[in-house]
Amino acid sequence: MKAILNKLYQHERLSKSEAKKILIEIAAEKYNDAHLASFMTVFMMRPITADELSGFRDALKELCVKVDLSSYNTIDIVGTGGDGKDTFNISTLTSFIVAGTGQKVAKHGNYSVSSQSGSSDMLASFGYNFTNDERILRTHLEKANICFLHAPKFHPAMKAVSSTRKALALKTFFNMLGPLVNPSSPKNQLLGTFNLETARLYNYILQDEDINYGIVHALDGYDEISLTGGFKLFTKNGEQIINPEDLGQKRIEQSEIFGGNSVADAAKIFKSILDGAGTEAQNNVVLTNAAFALKIVDETKSFETAFEEAKKSLFGLKAKQTLEKLVGL
Repeated sequence: MKAILNKLYQHERLSKSEAKKILIEIAAEKYNDAHLASFMTVFMMRPITADELSGFRDALKELCVKVDLSSYNTIDIVGTGGDGKDTFNISTLTSFIVAGTGQKVAKHGNYSVSSQSGSSDMLASFGYNFTNDERILRTHLEKANICFLHAPKFHPAMKAVSSTRKALALKTFFNMLGPLVNPSSPKNQLLGTFNLETARLYNYILQDEDINYGIVHALDGYDEISLTGGFKLFTKNGEQIINPEDLGQKRIEQSEIFGGNSVADAAKIFKSILDGAGTEAQNNVVLTNAAFALKIVDETKSFETAFEEAKKSLFGLKAKQTLEKLVGL
């Protein structure tokens, strides 16, 4: 690690193979916390390259506990986190709404590092037991239309740096990696990024792969469609800026999607929305994200049609029932 750190301190970049090798060594717990913190800090001080991100991703995918869910045509809906906006759990709620429409969801997630409540915090608060048993995950998909892939159960490298990440309490390149390394390799993905540069890197990496994807970045900094302003959308068909008004939606205030100051606060909001008692702003944000997720799976579907499907899932309490089924299995 010393040689790698000296190289990085001289403003040099890692090749794809070097990046892969160093992350494999990190996963093997070859380095102490000081080395890990120094290594992660480098990529907070300058942009990560496509080769570096690709190399790190290749290492995690090579080392991960893989599960084969390919027969279900799943979608993952996940953001990088690290946007500092402290919203409620939009991507997780969106996942349950999408599952409530009948679409299979393989949600990849983790505990929060830089916000109050991550997807794993939320699922754990509802009593969900994390597992990497493929048989159990398939049962969840068949009976609840959704399964949850808790990152530390699948990624030894994530586990090796978890204490350092928690101590730093800042977004690191691991935030950028999470959405790219779902161990089930779903064929459909809606990914959110905390900055435009990461969105472009994702697009560069994913555009040659045999998957359907949408990458979103709200221009005011959210790693999801926030309806607080316009957002950039990348797909295999190109890129575009979309404003709430283009979708027939009202712009909302940041305070309207605040997630509270604790996991308990976030869980209360989560339950309220699933009960059909969310505010208009809360509902429209999750429904809009759900509609774009459904459009990724079927690009012939109009936004209006997808939005109506999502509404039926939410207000028909199918999304709520999906959560209840998942936790009860």
